[in-house]
Amino acid sequence: MTDDITTDPVELTCSVAERYADTTDAEARFPDEALTAMRQTGLLGLMVPAEFGGCGGTLTDLVTTTVELGKADMSVAMIFAMHCQQVATLARYGGDRLRSEVLTAVAEGKSYLASVTTEAGKGGHLLTSDSPLDRIGDTLRIDRQAPIVTGGAHADGFLVTMAMPGATSPAQVDLLYAARDQVELDVLGDWQPLGARATESLPMRLVGSVPEWQVIGSHGGFRAIAAALFAPLAHIGWAAAWLGAAAGAYSRVLAHIRSPQGRRQFDPSSELLLTRLADARARLDVVHALLRHTVSVVESTVDLSTPSVQLLVNTLKTEAAVGCFTVADMLVELTGLRHGYLTGSPLRLERTFRDLRSASLNYGNDRLRLANGSLALMDTGVHFA
Repeated sequence: MTDDITTDPVELTCSVAERYADTTDAEARFPDEALTAMRQTGLLGLMVPAEFGGCGGTLTDLVTTTVELGKADMSVAMIFAMHCQQVATLARYGGDRLRSEVLTAVAEGKSYLASVTTEAGKGGHLLTSDSPLDRIGDTLRIDRQAPIVTGGAHADGFLVTMAMPGATSPAQVDLLYAARDQVELDVLGDWQPLGARATESLPMRLVGSVPEWQVIGSHGGFRAIAAALFAPLAHIGWAAAWLGAAAGAYSRVLAHIRSPQGRRQFDPSSELLLTRLADARARLDVVHALLRHTVSVVESTVDLSTPSVQLLVNTLKTEAAVGCFTVADMLVELTGLRHGYLTGSPLRLERTFRDLRSASLNYGNDRLRLANGSLALMDTGVHFA
């Protein structure tokens, strides 16, 4: 860390992330160095309220930071945004003891939080669970398998969804916190994806016990938590990471075109070049505008369960996924085989292209479009959020 001149937490973390990005991508390994930077600078505590020693950051702060991290390495941005999603959820819905113990540790850089919400056989459906949470005396018994746990092997704590004790429906879901030392972790497979490789989103099994006070919110209350905070934060955080990745690639291409080497490849006065650059920038601006508008609505709206707000949040995710990948594709086409398609180019477009291809699959766009179709039928007056 001593090699980095800047003391700004975001700039320092970006510098570290960018330095190791090629290695973590090639090895499909977690970016330990970037996480260390977040721990040491206090960036992990961005969304921790000031009363627990954190930065007391806002949703706007989260988005701005995630975009910057995405410019350096999309995987690091995704890891950070999902950690902040867990922190913000715990800060709003956790009990006093849980908030005091966990949030203080997060603010001190001692606790990185991962999410255990995926489940085999349910197609990514967030609001149901077939994994029963058993009550044994005063404790709750966890036995939970998940096909994807981003950064799970490196986490200090987990937010886990399970069917509440005695559930009569898969929709009666609990959200609970489990510390690393309260569970045994088994890695059930490998992680060798096309892109977003450094997220190291391994299949895992967690087995252990936690006390009742580590349930977040009320028993069976995860649906309300998801609608009010958990799901909107996921879509906003992912969109910010994707926008950062696409904007970073666009910036590198612009710098290349204006460089002496780039001027030998491109004519800056070419109408075709200028038109393509304008089209790519327009797509970035549209995603950025939609992202910032969604943040404004989420921050200022009391009831996020209305169809118009849910439509907006879902649309942000689908449009950001498509728009940012489209920009990456356009830049590959623009720069050609050497700088757009082959590995090893300083423009790193090949990696950005692979990373952003995951966006539409990360909680599939088709699932959200189906949900939006049903929501649209409920909003016959076409009320915009």
